[in-house]
Amino acid sequence: MARFSYERVFLGPVEAVIFDMAGTVLDFGSIAPAGVFIEVFKRRQVEISVTEARGPMGAEKRRHIEMLLEMPAVAERFTQAHGRDWTQQDVDELYADFIPLQVNSLPNFSTLIPGADEIAQELTARGIKIGVNSGYNREMLEVCLAAVRQQGFNPQSAVAASDVPRARPSPAMSLKNAIELGIENVAGCVKVDDTVPGIDEGLNAGMWTIGLAISGNEVGVDHATWTAMDADTQAKHRARAEDKMRKAGAHYVVDSIADILPVLEDIEARLADGDHP
Repeated sequence: MARFSYERVFLGPVEAVIFDMAGTVLDFGSIAPAGVFIEVFKRRQVEISVTEARGPMGAEKRRHIEMLLEMPAVAERFTQAHGRDWTQQDVDELYADFIPLQVNSLPNFSTLIPGADEIAQELTARGIKIGVNSGYNREMLEVCLAAVRQQGFNPQSAVAASDVPRARPSPAMSLKNAIELGIENVAGCVKVDDTVPGIDEGLNAGMWTIGLAISGNEVGVDHATWTAMDADTQAKHRARAEDKMRKAGAHYVVDSIADILPVLEDIEARLADGDHP
């Protein structure tokens, strides 16, 4: 007796693009969170470097603090400063300090990344829905949303890390975006992010992923500093960041949000051919 199996294939189009916030839509270099992490640890007599502060970037912010304390070198500094190992109470207290400092700093780092408003307008013109999500909690995300909307970037869905039981690398935030946007198939969604946990989130959600090499955490400098670099220095930063994003599994890697339209067109062509994430 003959036996058959059938595969159901989504043929497009791209239905939605789901963006991270800091380092992707606003705050070129993802400057705001790194500085606050350094400050809250300093207030507890524990010095951490910019590189250490940026290491877990993309994670929910309380979890980010916990991941910093899990680093052996940081844990040792904490023990030296306090005469004991860190506990979950320390994580809670550090996070409690972090929240108001981050909220107060966000308006200073709220400028859209160049090209973001034009991309939003083009996506809307093409009938592609826009979602955003963030490792920030809801209070922090609302500050960012108010800023980007004033600059012409208007997402139809916005999900904070505090809105889901588990944030990145869990797919929960992107899937909540997809539900709120009324998406028919996650293969028609594209997650755009500047961090490895954000790429993991998109992959775990069954979506296409675009990693951003330059505008976010991997290079970690503001736009003026980036544009002032010579071409050789830029190339070295780009190569390192691209390599990290590709090793994380990103389907595509570009410099910034301004560069995603050709990628979306390629994704639509691949979908039409029966390809999938």
